[in-house]
Amino acid sequence: MELELLATDDKSGGKGCPSVYVTDTGEFVVQGTGLAEADFAKLANPLPGETAVRISPKVVFAALERYRRRTV
Repeated sequence: MELELLATDDKSGGKGCPSVYVTDTGEFVVQGTGLAEADFAKLANPLPGETAVRISPKVVFAALERYRRRTV
């Protein structure tokens, strides 16, 4: 799988998380701090092998904007 970095939190120095990537198949990958077990338990029907991460809206919006620019 090839990954292209779309956006990362500016507080991470561009090297950390949270970050959003797009794959060569067009899917998004989100890197971030995992949820605490108690918070993960609040998710609706997580399947085996699934996980969840926290990410700020600012990083999501930045990733979407960059994604839109690259596909136009």
